Amino acid sequence: MTGTTKIKKNKISKAVKSTKEYKPDKLNKSKKSSESKKSSECDRSVIGIIGAGKIGEAIISGLLSQKVKTRTQIIATARSTGRADYIHKNFKIRCATDNTELVSRCGIIILAVKPQIISSVLTEIAPHIKEGQLIISVAAGVTTFFIESYLSSKNPVIRAMPNLCCQVNAGMTVLSKGAHAEDSDADTALKLFEPVSKVIVLEEKYLDSVTGLSGSGPAYIYIAIEALAEGGVKVGLPREVATLLAAQTAFGAAQMVLKTHSHPALLKDMVTTPAGVTIDGIMELEEGKFRVTLIKAVVKGTERSKELVKI
Repeated sequence: MTGTTKIKKNKISKAVKSTKEYKPDKLNKSKKSSESKKSSECDRSVIGIIGAGKIGEAIISGLLSQKVKTRTQIIATARSTGRADYIHKNFKIRCATDNTELVSRCGIIILAVKPQIISSVLTEIAPHIKEGQLIISVAAGVTTFFIESYLSSKNPVIRAMPNLCCQVNAGMTVLSKGAHAEDSDADTALKLFEPVSKVIVLEEKYLDSVTGLSGSGPAYIYIAIEALAEGGVKVGLPREVATLLAAQTAFGAAQMVLKTHSHPALLKDMVTTPAGVTIDGIMELEEGKFRVTLIKAVVKGTERSKELVKI
């Protein structure tokens, strides 16, 4: 489930085709030279994760389980000593509550805090940011321009939108480059998220929409799985069996879309036989406005992402 997304000739990939997926083998000499210069100014072997919450923990877990980094190459901070102790005990990495100390030790800084507190965190760490340090933000709705406005030097900033499924190495991550970020910086970020998710690079104008879809999407799918399982219980299945059937069905359906590169409507029609069982179920979904409700959920999530931080 990991790796960069492969673009195929099919209907569902047209939207992605219109954007330029990042290809690290196309770096030109000037950019490689620039990256070499940055590396000499700031060692990027050590990663600092400010905000070891759910997404921060997922990133830590993925980096360690896939052996992208060693435990001595990852430092994290948490808002409370209790959370910091939890991360330290579970992952055997250094985790404390001092953000400024973390910044002084790391060449790559991942901002994994909530958008509501991003301003206070940036105000705290900005005076300690050194030239050449790479800033990667996974805070929903926070633009690269917003982050850059706090920095005194022209640090490269990458905006990332991973989702919770990174915890099981099956996530989806979209990256966008800031004004001072180069392809080599995107390559660095890509290598961090590839072990735990599929990764593509898009223009930043798409990131709020990405947040509304793949960022929030797992929650919508969980509701669908829960509802399917409840339906199974209603018709007499044991709850554990019903949950397994619902979850594996959702997983298999997703795999069919990704591996066959067929439009979901075509796959739906393959299941829906004339005068069969499925068409009656689909009629109930349509009557309950299942389709339009999901569309509206994505739209509302996108709108909310745009409201979180405005600049």
